[in-house]
Amino acid sequence: MAGLKFCPKCGTLMRPDRKRGVWVCPNCGYEEPITDEDKKKTRITQKVEHRPDEGVVIVDQEVETLPTTRVYCPKCGEVVEAYWWEVQTRAGDEPSTIFYKCKKCGYVWRSYE
Repeated sequence: MAGLKFCPKCGTLMRPDRKRGVWVCPNCGYEEPITDEDKKKTRITQKVEHRPDEGVVIVDQEVETLPTTRVYCPKCGEVVEAYWWEVQTRAGDEPSTIFYKCKKCGYVWRSYE
């Protein structure tokens, strides 16, 4: 598949570090220069634009099936158990947004990782 590069040492999908001009393996740290051919294969052909009226989907039903974690709830002011889910709210080359829902008070908040 064009645009994908796998680490020759461990087989993990490598990520481009465009500022430094190298492919980086997030698993073992192996680096390899990005070639002109790689740049042709990984160029953006369509930019996704979002309108201000497009909202973020907040999970409101059947949260019992979601995974849970212990995290600090801003409303409770303490570490609690909370449901969490992940949504790609920004461009595909940026990290996704993690949402939490406190099991104690029901407050929902997001974390940009």
